[in-house]
Amino acid sequence: MSDSETTVEDLRQLLSDFVDERDWQQFHSPKNLAMALAIEAAELMEHFQWIDIADSRRLAENPAKLAAVGEELADVLSYTLAMANSLGIDLSDTIRAKMIKNAIKYPADQYRGRSGDDDLGAAPSS
Repeated sequence: MSDSETTVEDLRQLLSDFVDERDWQQFHSPKNLAMALAIEAAELMEHFQWIDIADSRRLAENPAKLAAVGEELADVLSYTLAMANSLGIDLSDTIRAKMIKNAIKYPADQYRGRSGDDDLGAAPSS
């Protein structure tokens, strides 16, 4: 099923069932999940470490590289969902609340086409 046909709850349940079938709840403490999430995010970053912005955008044209990045992205999302399950966090509510904060912090009329940090040209921090 595609993204347009799958809910966050569907994915959370998929992860929960996978963990339950293996009796892995004992290992899925918030601390362990946060560490695993950071490690998977670093593995995702490895695919982009020594390439420039233009090459990073062209990565989608290379099916093998795109598949490898997709697997790392799936790992990141899987650990995110597992952490949400472990802590009982409703991701939809949390993301909506965070976007409201971001909209206040970075008004569109002031930040359109600009990064969130005028001094360094860096992306906005969360």
